[in-house]
Amino acid sequence: MTGTPHPPSPAPPAPPNVVAALPQYDVGGQIGRGGMGVVYAAVHRPLGRPVAVKRLPGVLAEDARMSARFEHEARLLAHLDHPHIVPVYDYVQDRGEHLLVMEKLDGGTVWSKFTTEGVTPAQSCAFGLAMLAGLHAAHGAGVLHLDVKPKNLLFTAGGVLKVADFGISQVVSEGATLVTHGGQVLGTPAYLSPEQALGNPLTPAADVYGAGTVLYELLSGRLPFDTGGGPLAMIQRHVYHEPRPLTEVPDPLAGVVMRSIERDPRSRYRNAETFAADLAQAAADLLGRDWLLRLTTPVHLTPHVATAANRPPLPAGATHPTRPVPRESLELPVRALRDTRPTPAAPARPGTHPPVPAAQVPARPAPARWFALAAALAAVLLVSLPLTLPTRTLPVLTADLSKPVPAPIDPGTAPDTRTPTRLTLTAAGITLADVPADPNASSPVFELPGAGRWIIGGAVVAAVTAGGETREYSLQPTTHPLISLMGAGGVLLLLFTLAYLESALRALRRRRAGAAAVVVAAPSGFGAGVAVWLLASVLLRHAPELWQAVLCGGVGVVAAVCAAVATRRAAVSR
Repeated sequence: MTGTPHPPSPAPPAPPNVVAALPQYDVGGQIGRGGMGVVYAAVHRPLGRPVAVKRLPGVLAEDARMSARFEHEARLLAHLDHPHIVPVYDYVQDRGEHLLVMEKLDGGTVWSKFTTEGVTPAQSCAFGLAMLAGLHAAHGAGVLHLDVKPKNLLFTAGGVLKVADFGISQVVSEGATLVTHGGQVLGTPAYLSPEQALGNPLTPAADVYGAGTVLYELLSGRLPFDTGGGPLAMIQRHVYHEPRPLTEVPDPLAGVVMRSIERDPRSRYRNAETFAADLAQAAADLLGRDWLLRLTTPVHLTPHVATAANRPPLPAGATHPTRPVPRESLELPVRALRDTRPTPAAPARPGTHPPVPAAQVPARPAPARWFALAAALAAVLLVSLPLTLPTRTLPVLTADLSKPVPAPIDPGTAPDTRTPTRLTLTAAGITLADVPADPNASSPVFELPGAGRWIIGGAVVAAVTAGGETREYSLQPTTHPLISLMGAGGVLLLLFTLAYLESALRALRRRRAGAAAVVVAAPSGFGAGVAVWLLASVLLRHAPELWQAVLCGGVGVVAAVCAAVATRRAAVSR
């Protein structure tokens, strides 16, 4: 029994808010959707002109600053007049809706052509030149695209390729915002540049990367990276891995494409026109001087690119010495491999969670994170260690160091004229003072030298020798612990070492220093550890001991070196 085919489902109608916000338009049903919004067909009543109305993501309505930014961007888009850019006719912001009215193109997309009949390498190069021409014109007006992909490359009924959705991703993402808390991706991770995924400052090189990825896919039928594991896994591959070599076409064409998708923006083409010139020149070498004339795809080129496209071909029968490929293979159409088709991103809807940078989304553990964790643990240990270390229990001798210090001697002890009474003050094995008792005083007292009076803070070990016997005390000045060289000096040492360490880390973050900065961090960490120990000893009035200083200094070295290694690895991976 043969079933009756079901008629196609009617397109979902536009919401009432959209219809009400566009009184001069007859708004029809939905004709498309993607990560940057939903598209409806419409007709401008006074002119009878068919248009496409893009309903932008609801996140624009939730952020006044973002909304104002897009209004400014829409004005820039309305002034873009280029044969390879979809023109913007109007921008309406009303009833909580943000609507972009554009030219309606009925010739399909590069993606639809690529997945059905396929495209030849010559067509791919022509599409690439048209795409780069539109990008270069937009970059000259200060507009980045940031979502270059085959589905955003549309054809007119006459076969002219035009780039759509300029500026939308840039505003919605603020140049870096890509992933929502729910895991939705604004933009398409399969074509995303590493710097955009990391939230770094963006330049036209980000669009060069997207255009190069599109061209790579058109020429090979696959993407430069595996697409399994979901959007975040794809983003991580762009950031941390190298793309697979393009082996389906010969050099110099493969070399041009691979240069456009270098991970480091500084290694890519500086702008879209330079990329287009090298692409046109490589195509002329492989396909001949008249390769563009033999195609039915109209392409508008700048004089610089047109000159490269008309370069004389290689001599008859010549092939590139690095990777020879038969010339006839360049005429075969390439289709998308089904296992590499990117999953369409769900559109952002009103009421969804606000976007966050993709760099903040939990990713696979990186070596830098383990070093950062080790640095944090060592820092916590360093702060808590001086508070928990054991201290010697000694009798306390409190004295005003600005006056003679009386000797803590029992009144019944007979003076020993052979061994004079002495006071020796030490801290961490360092002798601070060694003075005899004042011979003119009626009872033993000690006059400390001027330096000793202001050096001592908190507590030091006082060894009193009298009658041939030595006893130790914890000498604690009556003044505040920080009003001393030991107290104030500890504060200054801590501030100095932390400032020096931060300077080294800042140089590592900005890639202005290498492994030497990691080595330099070690003494800074040791100084910081000693400073923490000294401050804790002074404030708690514990007599400082050398082994404690060495222990805390060692923990400080571990914290500083781990922080430097983590900073350096994080900077290198960007």
